[in-house]
Amino acid sequence: MFGLDERVFVVTGASSGIGRAMAGFLAGAGARVVLVARRAARLDETAHEIGAEHSAVVPADLAARETLEAVATRCLEVFGRVDGVVNAAGINPRKPWDAVSDETWDLTLDLNLAAPFFLTRCFVPGMRERGYGRVINLASLQSRRAFPDGLPYGAAKAGVCQLTRAMAEAWSRYGITCNAIAPGFFPTDLTAAVFDNEASRQWAASQTAIGRNGEMTDLAGATIFLASPASGYITGQTLPVDGGFTAR
Repeated sequence: MFGLDERVFVVTGASSGIGRAMAGFLAGAGARVVLVARRAARLDETAHEIGAEHSAVVPADLAARETLEAVATRCLEVFGRVDGVVNAAGINPRKPWDAVSDETWDLTLDLNLAAPFFLTRCFVPGMRERGYGRVINLASLQSRRAFPDGLPYGAAKAGVCQLTRAMAEAWSRYGITCNAIAPGFFPTDLTAAVFDNEASRQWAASQTAIGRNGEMTDLAGATIFLASPASGYITGQTLPVDGGFTAR
């Protein structure tokens, strides 16, 4: 039920952080993975870690909405089909409300919220035809909680939860389940400001029920479960993987 042999997944944001880790988890469970992000050199590093036989690299700027159909076509050409998408690409500009420019707002919403819809939509016809698909979006603590200097990011990540529900309503009747993972604090480029500061790091850990911050391996089970046949009757849900941060 948890095997992913011969399944093909597109993983965005695969050059670093959670996206990179999730790509590795999927490959470890037998999937072939198409790695998508802006930084080609970092994608090559991810592909090297995973193994060439299990992965391929498609460099792309996902904030450029007009290019997403072409990106999807390149992804489909690699292994001949796509069975699932992990939308992990994102940015958090961390700006005070009065310093958020039009450009910052648009970029944050485009990458965190618009790209998951417009890119995933390109793969739906093939998944519908085969009667099987898995979509995993990346939500956040800020999908439910407000944090300082997080106005555009929080708005986008709250939107991801509703996007996930709407995707599920539209596509699940065709065998395409759509769910989201909402991570707590994990050491990534986006959370460097927290983990580089001892007081902030300890504060984040103290807010969890478990008493520590996340480690990348903590995401493996949720990733494989939501990507596999085992989650076939679960759709439209957001699963917090946050050590109980949002349970308190």
